Amino acid sequence: MIKDRKLLEAFERKFQAEDRIDLETKYKILDALYREAVHLGVFPLKDPLEGIEVDIRVAKVINAVRESAEKDR
Repeated sequence: MIKDRKLLEAFERKFQAEDRIDLETKYKILDALYREAVHLGVFPLKDPLEGIEVDIRVAKVINAVRESAEKDR
C-alpha cells in the first residue's frame, strides 16, 4: 500500500530521468524475454482465452478503485 504518494511520484520521475537505455537495447531485452518464455513453454498459449473471466473481473475492480480515488482528490 502506498502511504506517501508524492514520494513515490518523485521516485518515479527520478527513475525515468535516469533511464539511459536506448530503444534498440530495450527491444533486444524484450526479444530475449520472449524467447525465454517460448523456451519455458509459456508462449504460445494453448488457450489464449483461458482465465479471461478472472482478468475482466480484476480489471473492473481496479478501474472502480481508480475512479473512486480520483473522485476523492
